[in-house]
Amino acid sequence: MGVVDVLITGAGPIGLACGIEAKKAELSYVIVEKGCLVNSLYHYPQTMTFFSTSEKLEIGGVPFVSINPKPGRAEALEYYRRVALKFELHINLFETVQSVKKGEFFEIQTSKKHYLARNIIISTGFYDLPNTMDIPGETLPKVSHYYQEPHFYAMQQVLVVGASNSAVDAALETYRKGAKVTMVIREAEVSHRVKYWVRPDIINRIKEGSIKAYFNSSLLAIRPDEVDIQTPEGQITIANDFVLALTGYKPNFKLLQDFGVALSIDAKRLPEHHPETMETNEKGIYLAGVVCGGMDTHLWFIENSREHAVKIIKHIKTKQPLD
Repeated sequence: MGVVDVLITGAGPIGLACGIEAKKAELSYVIVEKGCLVNSLYHYPQTMTFFSTSEKLEIGGVPFVSINPKPGRAEALEYYRRVALKFELHINLFETVQSVKKGEFFEIQTSKKHYLARNIIISTGFYDLPNTMDIPGETLPKVSHYYQEPHFYAMQQVLVVGASNSAVDAALETYRKGAKVTMVIREAEVSHRVKYWVRPDIINRIKEGSIKAYFNSSLLAIRPDEVDIQTPEGQITIANDFVLALTGYKPNFKLLQDFGVALSIDAKRLPEHHPETMETNEKGIYLAGVVCGGMDTHLWFIENSREHAVKIIKHIKTKQPLD
């Protein structure tokens, strides 16, 4: 392939947007994705509904037409696939970045190929690495940090850890498929970030006793048939078949550090970058999308980070003339 002007890591919506802008600017580029197209969206729950309306999820000026006020996972997968095909984006799927070295150009080794690039855009998201609880039994087969669909949990005793959108959706859906659902919530109430049309539902189900919730509580240990919970009233043990530990996710900080990107020393671990150009402390390496927020994964969404692609490609074009 020779030297490309831009190598983009991650074929999520923002990575695709970067590819579209690079193509419009007549830059040579390649998108490398370790999973399938829009891999994170593919692993979302099957019944997931976006918080944003369809027009706010659009990229490349392609209309996202939905029959619903807010589109779901299946519609988004279809939309982004069609966008990738429309622009004939150069995407290499199921290819993992393994190392990067800087010389005259960036040398990127993946699980399949070796690339040379003048610039790198990191748009890897945050959904691949769950926040672990680091408690006994967390690695048991009955424990999952991801939730797909509710039927699997019918007539089972399910413990949901967390109170964000993913946790609340899992609790409500499994309850409505016949599971006996218990929630363990670290805070004193259900998160206010929960979708506004869903939050009253979970609050009412808890209030009426259909779903049992332990607030200001934490999960202490998991065993094949039961779990230990620390509550304000003391430690309790309850019977359990499955644990959905929906405790959030984090960016691949090791990858960022391998690329030479500096992280803040506080708990947020914000990657260093210029807000107007999205260029990091490592010249020629840019950030795009939710990865910019570090541990603050609620800072960036598709709708407010689409502009990153435009900023980055504009900056690349205004730098030293490309060969």
